Amino acid sequence: MDYQDILYSVGDRVATITLNRPDRMNAWTPTMERDVRHAMEAAAADDGVRVIVLTGAGRAFCAGADMDALKGLDPNDIKRRGGDLPAFDMNRRPDWQTRYGFYPSIAKPIIAMLNGATAGIGLVHALYCDLRFATDNTVFTTAFSRRGLIAEHGISWMLPHIVGHANALDLLLSARRVSSEEALRIGLVNRLCPPDKLREETYAYARDLADFVSPSAMAVIKRQVYDVPFQTLAEATIDANREMHVALQGADFREGVASFMEKRPPKFKGG
Repeated sequence: MDYQDILYSVGDRVATITLNRPDRMNAWTPTMERDVRHAMEAAAADDGVRVIVLTGAGRAFCAGADMDALKGLDPNDIKRRGGDLPAFDMNRRPDWQTRYGFYPSIAKPIIAMLNGATAGIGLVHALYCDLRFATDNTVFTTAFSRRGLIAEHGISWMLPHIVGHANALDLLLSARRVSSEEALRIGLVNRLCPPDKLREETYAYARDLADFVSPSAMAVIKRQVYDVPFQTLAEATIDANREMHVALQGADFREGVASFMEKRPPKFKGG
């Protein structure tokens, strides 16, 4: 596919999706929405990809929705756009098949590499990623309430699960600017890096996952963690016992044990 608003590349079993409108601080557009969704699904289907990195070109990750596009937005467009979604997948939880909330259904780790301003819908996408690495000068804001808008695209569900109820209400009601230091303190991001070290540290982490961690184990663990809000403790335990039975019969388990005993790097195949 010829992408217009993103760049897509694969190297060392890591797929990189780069929002590519640097002159507009990677402001979100319908074209970018289409491109990102296609690239995410392509990376998910590629056996040569084990980790996905989502980032932005230039000095921002994503400064929010393109305001020029919002000026002429038809309020009914939000409802109509639902028809653009892929066909319903019976093998995926319905909660993770919404317009933007599909990242948790992708059975590979997704790391948001936040290279600058992360606002509005840009923050929504960062939250749907599994991990967030940011520069130590990144600024965050939900933005919506200061534009007369509500908590969009599931952020009212996702944000409290990451930073807690009170912090989520603070960030959503005030739409104030949040520093990288505060973001780390409240758990909004996992790691802060100097700007010139962000790429190095993010890809070192991504390659470590790709090279030394079982892809089948990562897929199951990711699903388990995202299923938990919908489960009781008993249900989560029963599910874990069932998955453990499967894992113990898998090739990745045998390779994990063999590589440990033989003191060599593992050669996981994903089974």
